[in-house]
Amino acid sequence: MYRSFFLIPSVLCMLVACKSSDAGTEEYIRKDFAFASVQLKVAMEETERAIANESSESVANRQRRGHGPLVSPRSVEEDGSLIVVPSRDWTSGFFPGELWYMYEYTGDPAWEEAARTYTARIEPEKSNGTTHDMGFKVYCSFGNGYRLTQDPAYRDVLLESAYTLTTRYKPTAGIIRSWDHSTSKWDCPVIIDNMMNLELLFWAFRESGDSLFYEVAVNHAETTLKNHFREDHSSYHVIDYDTITGAVTKKHTHQGYAHESAWSRGQAWALYGYTMCYRETGKASFLEQARQVANYIFTHPHLPADLIPYWDYDAPNIPDEPRDVSAATVTASGLYELSLYDAEQAELHKKHADTILKNLSDHYLAQEGGDHGFLLLHSTGSVPGEFEVDKPLSYADYYFLEALLRKQKLESTGKLF
Repeated sequence: MYRSFFLIPSVLCMLVACKSSDAGTEEYIRKDFAFASVQLKVAMEETERAIANESSESVANRQRRGHGPLVSPRSVEEDGSLIVVPSRDWTSGFFPGELWYMYEYTGDPAWEEAARTYTARIEPEKSNGTTHDMGFKVYCSFGNGYRLTQDPAYRDVLLESAYTLTTRYKPTAGIIRSWDHSTSKWDCPVIIDNMMNLELLFWAFRESGDSLFYEVAVNHAETTLKNHFREDHSSYHVIDYDTITGAVTKKHTHQGYAHESAWSRGQAWALYGYTMCYRETGKASFLEQARQVANYIFTHPHLPADLIPYWDYDAPNIPDEPRDVSAATVTASGLYELSLYDAEQAELHKKHADTILKNLSDHYLAQEGGDHGFLLLHSTGSVPGEFEVDKPLSYADYYFLEALLRKQKLESTGKLF
């Protein structure tokens, strides 16, 4: 399926120039992308094997993973086997996005070919109005592909996906509905993760000029700012709304230790999401929220010295609690962008992001050639749900590569976009 002229790691390290003001930084970025070139080829091989064996899956496995053909790797089962998901899964777009980042870093057309192959598998999602995760699925795959290739077919997919996402908007409450499941628990739940999907809408507004996209995205961000955060600027995970009155009915932290605890990946989504919203709108309140969330994270007494957080900042058995590397990679990537807008604390944001990346590179990488081709270990999907605890996760890897590229761009050009 894939052409055989992928650069081997030693050649990649010699041929790919990584402009950096620090020789040590340049070396570990090179090392991590060389490592990624090995791992992602392993991941493709194992994913294709899983797809080929799909017909032999048990009925229970088919029911667990949902409907549709398998497309992308997500994580690892308790028995050590690879989890590969259909396009409907919220994580399906991250692996194609990783391949696009490899193409961006190397310029190697073989990575473009691989990225196009895996991206094409996500296209059915453009009309899937049953999910808010359109940004995660389509923008991370087709969005990166369009940014790097300007393929007009990708633009069409992105615009249709953005229109589909707006069908979930509830104007009275001023939010995009997140989940459709668990109707006995919530009426109209909105999760902090949904901030990440707004980038697709902002892109669609700039690309099409249709103000619908901008209005929906800004209203959602402003309503979330009003209702999702506590006085200490930590975020709840789930806010439930009455769509007739717009009133808040419940405040939950579904994937955290307790409703009033601070789930670490939720704080990362908030920091990244409001930084992005400030970029797209120039609204000072969004920048201030990103700054406050960053301050919450990096002044928290339970943040470990290496800045890789536990899965919840209030988990009861710290330091004997699982880490969440995915929260760290999202935070690091967001911090590099935040450093562009928050002049007063720019150096501190970069220092924190640099520390996270260096520690991930030194202590959290998977085994080269192993671990099903994942890049990083020790992420946590859901402790309350008892799945993907202390496991590799595709989205941790995606934001790791994004953060490395952002660091490289900042140090070589002073810009990210």
